[in-house]
Amino acid sequence: MSRLGITFAALTLALSALAQQAQAATEDKDVARMISLGGACVSCELSGRKLTGARFTGANYAKANLIGADLRGASFFGANFTGADLSRADLRGAEMRGAGFSHAIFTDAKLSGLESSGANFTGADLARVDLSSSELHGASLVGANLEKANLSSSELTGANLQGANARFANFQSAELNGSNMSGGNFERANFRDAEFTGAILRGAIFGGADFHGADLSGASLAGVDLSNVRGLDQDQLDEACGDAATRTPRGLSVRNCSGDRRIRISGDFWRAQAEAARAQVEAHRGEIEAAAALAAQPRPPRPPSPPKPARPPQ
Repeated sequence: MSRLGITFAALTLALSALAQQAQAATEDKDVARMISLGGACVSCELSGRKLTGARFTGANYAKANLIGADLRGASFFGANFTGADLSRADLRGAEMRGAGFSHAIFTDAKLSGLESSGANFTGADLARVDLSSSELHGASLVGANLEKANLSSSELTGANLQGANARFANFQSAELNGSNMSGGNFERANFRDAEFTGAILRGAIFGGADFHGADLSGASLAGVDLSNVRGLDQDQLDEACGDAATRTPRGLSVRNCSGDRRIRISGDFWRAQAEAARAQVEAHRGEIEAAAALAAQPRPPRPPSPPKPARPPQ
């Protein structure tokens, strides 16, 4: 049997044991703390399970049901949770490296204090999710639903939010340095004291958004309609640049990106770019660690060879 097959068999036995425990005592839904889970468990039924501190290394839990699961402090290294349902799950303080959660459902989940590098949330449903004080360096949130999500004081350095729906989301004091917000919908979002150093906001929607105290140093506002935003002043716009399609509040203006080379790019921009590149390295590191963990598993001993039949006397 291959090492991968052994891992899968071990995981199947563990899940079978959990199912037996649930039948014997429905109120006991605990899983051992710091349990390490690998292999494949596509469409697993783990709703409501207590998986605090669990380590998912190189695991495939695509379309798994983890509704209301307790995953506080869990680690996801190179794991695949594509299409999984984590609605109302508790992932506070979890760590994600190179993990895939594309099209996963996190509605009303708790993810505050999340530590993530290069995680993939493409097309994920993160409506009303608490992601406050989280690290989402280099995260892919392309087309994700972040409506009414709380990302206050989060670090989204180098994140990709192209086409994301973040209406009424809270980005207060968030770091969006070097991020790509092109084509996203940020109507009525809160960007008070947020940092946009070197960010790309091309074509995004910001109707009614709050920009009080926001830092727009080196941000590209090409094609952006800012005519109805709140809290924006000329000093902020002087640090950014736009184009002929950029619309500003009455009485304010913005420099042209291509025609004005005096736009100041602060040192934070280069730090943002470096952190984004580091996040991509972390994503691959998760995959490498998953492969190394699988390779490190001891091989089962070979069964002894059957004795050769004795030759008949001649």
